[in-house]
Amino acid sequence: MTLLAIGLNHTTAPVNIRERITFGPDIVVAALRGLTDIQGVHEAVILSTCNRTELYCHADLDAQELTRDWLAGFHGLAVEDIAPYLYVHREREVIKHLLSVSCGLDSLVLGEPQILGQVKSAFQISKDAGRVGKMLTRLFQHAFSTAKQVRTDTAIGDSPVSVAFAAVSLARQIFADLSQQTAMLIGAGETIELAARHLAQNGVGRIIVANRTIARAQELAQQFNAYAISLTEIPAHLAEADIVIASTASPVPILGKGTVESALKKRRHQPIFMVDIAVPRDIEAEVSDLEDIYLYTVDDLDEVIQGNLRSRQEAAEQAGEIIQFQVEEFLAWMRSLDAVGLIQGYRQQAGEIRDQVLNKAVRMLEAGKPPEEALNYLAQTLTNKLLHTPSAQMREASSNGQHELLEAADALFQLGHRKRSKH
Repeated sequence: MTLLAIGLNHTTAPVNIRERITFGPDIVVAALRGLTDIQGVHEAVILSTCNRTELYCHADLDAQELTRDWLAGFHGLAVEDIAPYLYVHREREVIKHLLSVSCGLDSLVLGEPQILGQVKSAFQISKDAGRVGKMLTRLFQHAFSTAKQVRTDTAIGDSPVSVAFAAVSLARQIFADLSQQTAMLIGAGETIELAARHLAQNGVGRIIVANRTIARAQELAQQFNAYAISLTEIPAHLAEADIVIASTASPVPILGKGTVESALKKRRHQPIFMVDIAVPRDIEAEVSDLEDIYLYTVDDLDEVIQGNLRSRQEAAEQAGEIIQFQVEEFLAWMRSLDAVGLIQGYRQQAGEIRDQVLNKAVRMLEAGKPPEEALNYLAQTLTNKLLHTPSAQMREASSNGQHELLEAADALFQLGHRKRSKH
């Protein structure tokens, strides 16, 4: 079996492809069941965010094509539709990739911390669904501890750089004084909460939080002295918004061209700055055709983000060194698994020999034999039986010229004989 990762991200696929290959929270458990029903796939975790969709599997060596075909088929696509955008990793590269993702080194925003929470959530969902075992559990826990070490030992997270931060930075470039502006935030997840925090820190005049679950919108609104509405109320309030930042898990757009057109008429065509961070998109692409609308997608933020990354480059190099070391640590653990069955078998064999000899010694005592005789029998017989097979194998190796086996035995039993015999 092997570790296998298949996926696409913001560096390999544009947003119009990524939004077709997503797993929302309402379908991910069913998807996990389907994925692990593939012949040869024994464990699986599905990571699906705005910037990536990745399948992590512990699978048989020949499961790669079946897994790729399942990914396309699940979304009603032909393999040819997504093949140019996919990457495939095995063993060492899977470990390195997951550790890099968890540490934020593979993110659109270098070092952003939100991805670690998303990776943890993806793992927990799979664990709760019973779709992970020993291998992926150990791998993901190793990724979490590595990410913690990187955060502790480097300055990768010192600068407040995130997609949300980039969106607010862009808003500041367009509106010199945010204190006169109203922002509508669509969604109530971690990214929207970050956007609200950055807006508040930059003195935005007013915040409206729109969410499918009104209770969650109210909970977030209370933190920032904002106004909470449901998604169905957006058309009634959109005209109030100078800034719109959207990030939900909706499989279909929240804002359509007609709704935005109506809001513009009410605003007498005062411009609206919109940032759609969601994948699939929350705002119809046709909205960008409207005059007085400045619509940016998550891909458009890349240029803004680049200006905030210089301070993280050195830290990223340090993080890369930590990751490389931790990859080797995990590979060493994987190699140690090869010996587990051998050790268990050897211990079982030794235990059976011990029980046989001990039972014979007990019967000797019950028959009235002196304790010294029974103990002497126990010691000599147990020693002879335990040493018989290794001794016979070493004699045979010697007569057959199998010097490597003799050297391995010398190292295994720590005798130092081969070193002495060379002098």
